[in-house]
Amino acid sequence: MANTSSRTLRLLALLQTHRQWAGTELADRLGVSERTLRRDVDRLRELGYPVHAARGTDGGYQLAPGAVLPPLLLDEEEAVALAVGMGEAARSSITGMEASAIRALTKVVQVMPPRLRRRVDVLRGATVSATSAEPVVTVDVLTTVAQACRDEERLRFSYAARGREPSSREVEPYRLVTLGRRWYLVAYDLTRQDWRSFRLDRLAQAQATGARFRPRDLPTQDAAAFVRAAGGVPEPYTVEALVHAPAAWVRTTVGQWGTVEEAGERSCLLRMTSTSLDWPAQALGNVGAEFEVLGPPEFITYIREWGERFVRAASPGPA
Repeated sequence: MANTSSRTLRLLALLQTHRQWAGTELADRLGVSERTLRRDVDRLRELGYPVHAARGTDGGYQLAPGAVLPPLLLDEEEAVALAVGMGEAARSSITGMEASAIRALTKVVQVMPPRLRRRVDVLRGATVSATSAEPVVTVDVLTTVAQACRDEERLRFSYAARGREPSSREVEPYRLVTLGRRWYLVAYDLTRQDWRSFRLDRLAQAQATGARFRPRDLPTQDAAAFVRAAGGVPEPYTVEALVHAPAAWVRTTVGQWGTVEEAGERSCLLRMTSTSLDWPAQALGNVGAEFEVLGPPEFITYIREWGERFVRAASPGPA
């Protein structure tokens, strides 16, 4: 059996990866008796971790939001900075980053008091508005929906479809999808008895109902394909360009919206994924260095048309 300190840390890790654990299941995972488990839970509480326990057949242990951040994790400023960073990383174009960032964001927000969540929303709003015209999804909505997808738990929320009054929805959440720098929820709508995609920036008052469900079969190959078919979201372009500037400089200029690989002492390969060709063109222009477009053909044509318009705009007009 593991020593007390390592076992307590393992218990904390388990509590952070699931909405609620049955006592018998937790004790079995840790290889201890339920009496020892109760002592370990008490030890976490003494350290400041808000572990709630409920009796009965539907009871169990759950790590809940606290009045203050628990020790041994992060101080308040670090927690806010991490949550803002993970929220932005979740929107990144880097393949595989979204799921990892959402998991990290959920773990931090799960124990974050409401006043810090509000700070995260304010900072994320200010940060995104400076770099993107897309609406901001609040951290509470993002993490509540992510947890409901993870725990296969029915979700209730208010949804304002474009040009319509808000309506109450109850759904079986399936997956979160990020496309075109927007977040979508793919879910089975229990009222309409059909699959739907919901934009998270139009979703409010999200609340898990506590009712579990068995996932249904999605009618398309994957959740991203469903969102594209339902909402007319086009397939993204992957823009590649050889930039004649140091990789460190290009990373600083482009930020999270592209991946940069070394291609010599003063050159690098820049890749950007987007459903629009506008912002890759703007990003390359903002670098302030010579570059060669490698693909796709649509972007080469797009840049050529841009260049011709700028040349005409700079040419002297008639007297």
